[in-house]
Amino acid sequence: MTIAVVLNSCSNSSVPDPGTAYVPEGYTLVWQDEFNFAGAPDPEKWGYSLGGNGWGNGEAQFYTDKRTNSWVDQGHLTIKARNENGLWTSARLKTQYKADWTYGYIEVRAKLPRGIGTWPAIWMLPSYDSYGGWPRSGEIDIMEHVGFDPDVVHTTVHTLSYNHKIGTQKNHHAKIEGATDGFHLYTILWDTESIQWFIDGKLFYQFKNEHATYAEWPFDKPFYLIMNLAIGGSWGGQKGIDKNLKEANLEVDYVRVYQKL
Repeated sequence: MTIAVVLNSCSNSSVPDPGTAYVPEGYTLVWQDEFNFAGAPDPEKWGYSLGGNGWGNGEAQFYTDKRTNSWVDQGHLTIKARNENGLWTSARLKTQYKADWTYGYIEVRAKLPRGIGTWPAIWMLPSYDSYGGWPRSGEIDIMEHVGFDPDVVHTTVHTLSYNHKIGTQKNHHAKIEGATDGFHLYTILWDTESIQWFIDGKLFYQFKNEHATYAEWPFDKPFYLIMNLAIGGSWGGQKGIDKNLKEANLEVDYVRVYQKL
């Protein structure tokens, strides 16, 4: 398998060049959002998680569906966290009930926010709790980033056997110089044998199917995509939230999903 990506430089004020991505042989584009319009995110493709209460991680933000927190313009989606008189608002978009996939080559080209206290994520949850509640039915973290460690991105899987609650999580991190300065391509290749993670076309982690039980590999069921920008929390807030931080943006150039048909 050969995967190559060509990325052209872009300024923060310009529309990002999507570059050219070569996907594995035999895969066909089945779902995409290129964000080539202006207005609210496409309601046929995206829904929202709403509310606050920490989201199980002590996070500070309240998720809304307001245009001040998420919108499409100039060829990309913006998810904005805003400090509104000491109260943080943000957005968490998801394809739940609209699109999900079992296996595929999933790529998201995104620019990460700056600021201590930011915690953006691109990740997947199961459409159904086929094996039970979290973490029994799994979680796939395509990309996570924390603002206090700006040049490092992280990936993780969560299962019954492998999760942070019992200290057995399977995760990895990669150093990207200037991770918050421009757009990068975050990708997984998920099939019956493994999940592989790529950044800008380079493989940096692989989680293999042990062919044991669902406790090790619940990844044979449909999963949906989530993109969000959290503030603070058990991980993102480990070094506090910058008191001078007033807003932060997670920008997404495109989302593309390919599958073998």
